[in-house]
Amino acid sequence: MSDTGSSQHGDAEARISTGVPGLDDILGGGLTPSRLYLLEGTPGTGKTTLALQFLREGSARNEHTLYITLSETADELRAAAATHGWTLDDIDVYELVDEMGLDPDSEQSILHPSEIELGETVKEVIARVEETKPSRVVFDSLSELRLLAQNPLRYRRQILALKRFFAKRDCTVLMLDDKTSETGDVQLHSIAHGVVSLEQAAREFGAERRRLRIVKMRGIKFRGGYHDFALETGGIEVYPRLIAAEHHATFDSAGKSTGSAELDLLLGGGLIPGTNTLLLGPSGVGKTTTAIRCMLTALERGEAATYFLFDEGLPTLLTRSALLGMDLSPHIDAGRLTITQIDPAELSPGEFASVVRAAVESHGSSFIALDSLNAYLHAMPGEEFLILQMHELLTYLNQKGATTLLVLGQHGIVGEVRSDVDLSYLSDCILLFRFFEAKGEVRTAISVVKSRVNAHERSIRELRLGHGGLRVGEALGDFEGVLTGLPAYRGNVALLSGASDGATR
Repeated sequence: MSDTGSSQHGDAEARISTGVPGLDDILGGGLTPSRLYLLEGTPGTGKTTLALQFLREGSARNEHTLYITLSETADELRAAAATHGWTLDDIDVYELVDEMGLDPDSEQSILHPSEIELGETVKEVIARVEETKPSRVVFDSLSELRLLAQNPLRYRRQILALKRFFAKRDCTVLMLDDKTSETGDVQLHSIAHGVVSLEQAAREFGAERRRLRIVKMRGIKFRGGYHDFALETGGIEVYPRLIAAEHHATFDSAGKSTGSAELDLLLGGGLIPGTNTLLLGPSGVGKTTTAIRCMLTALERGEAATYFLFDEGLPTLLTRSALLGMDLSPHIDAGRLTITQIDPAELSPGEFASVVRAAVESHGSSFIALDSLNAYLHAMPGEEFLILQMHELLTYLNQKGATTLLVLGQHGIVGEVRSDVDLSYLSDCILLFRFFEAKGEVRTAISVVKSRVNAHERSIRELRLGHGGLRVGEALGDFEGVLTGLPAYRGNVALLSGASDGATR
């Protein structure tokens, strides 16, 4: 957490909402009333939308609100609001834009000739405030004032004068700045009580990424760093950066069955709540089927589960699971299971963390599966600290007592295989899958190579997929080199018989 003052979250009662719940959470309750705030960002980042949400929140609380616009017409504002399904009937919109600016005989200003001078413009604003007596004001934007002032000293003096004027009338003010000044207006930062900065970054593929940061906020404790947000129909939705240390829960850490007694033995007692297990192996080896079998067993115990599906289509997953005797439809219909199809190209890390939190805290899911991490990681090659974000997410799930399965595909079929990213150090348990050749067949081996919580078996067992999900055989003690894919057979261990039913992943 970042702290720019001495007050704590207990001061939230004295604050006012921004109209954006996620932003209020970052601010520890909202804004301190009767202060002037700067909302900055390049065009298109969502400043106007956030400002309108701020005023709509005030109107919903029967407060008088005022939107002063120097950069857009009132009709443009109403049209923008209509795209979100809003009306501005309860918001007083004061328009300082005038068509006289198109008159070649007038001065080179977008303002009415009587408002050419900065002082005259400020007087018009003051008169409007005196007339309407608002408690919330948005001033859009400071770029025009900066141009009218022509020099930094006069500009600063006028902003200070407005700040004092609004403070005496108990107005909470948002001043919007589009950051068009060449050097960046740090003077505004020193004047404003708080500064919220919005950013937008285009990507080579997929939706643009938006994020915000609280640059400063006097007198309150806030969550520092960057926070992802989305600009959707209906307004801005902010996803506060996940801090796992803020989320703890008590839970029973006794091991729970996977649905296979042999796999439970291999794991040293089953899956442990509050831990995550990495299912690691090449494509087609049975990772998804194993995850479904474990999840289905949890559902049959009465637990709620959420399955995040990145790669495979939902109809394909449901059909294949049903063919293997693992019908998920009854659990979906009963509301115990939620399968969420994720398009990673459209989702930011912060938004995904928010979706996972909702699954745990709103849906009550105690079993979480992510299938697979490859698509999620590949869709964000430019995202810095993605592994650190994944660490925070997994720590959060562990502290909430969730049983988490992570599916990660590897390159290669037989012989040398490799991963695009090393997530082994993040995992509490690693379930390793490998293809190997025996008796003219491609078979599957399974082994637990790491467990932080159980004294697991060190053996390598055969895995066969079929009706009911999976069968785990005896330890392949008479084989050498199973994990290389080309083992040598030196004994009489019987292999599992029967062909696999259906396609697997």
